[in-house]
Amino acid sequence: AMGLLIGRRGETLRSLQFLLNLLVSRRVQKWPQVVVDVGNYRQRRQESLEGLARRMAERVRQTGRPIMLEPMAAYERRIVHLALREDKSIYTESSGEGENRKIVIYPAK
Repeated sequence: AMGLLIGRRGETLRSLQFLLNLLVSRRVQKWPQVVVDVGNYRQRRQESLEGLARRMAERVRQTGRPIMLEPMAAYERRIVHLALREDKSIYTESSGEGENRKIVIYPAK
């Protein structure tokens, strides 16, 4: 049942959150920041993305070659960028458009 509410990579959860914010915004005349979470999915996903970011940054350091990550939602890309921003041996950029937007991790120049 939780998987049904979360959806593939949190897509259903994001949609539910958007709809709930839309409904609330019509009542309060501004865009609220209602966050919808199921089974602590968001925290687990953040930890997973931070771990992925660190592992991929290490691979970039070892190989000297950039790595392109899978497409991610904007808030997920932000998690990766923030997880790696202090690491001076690499840098990150987003590339692509819309739902196909990805992060590329590059070795520092």
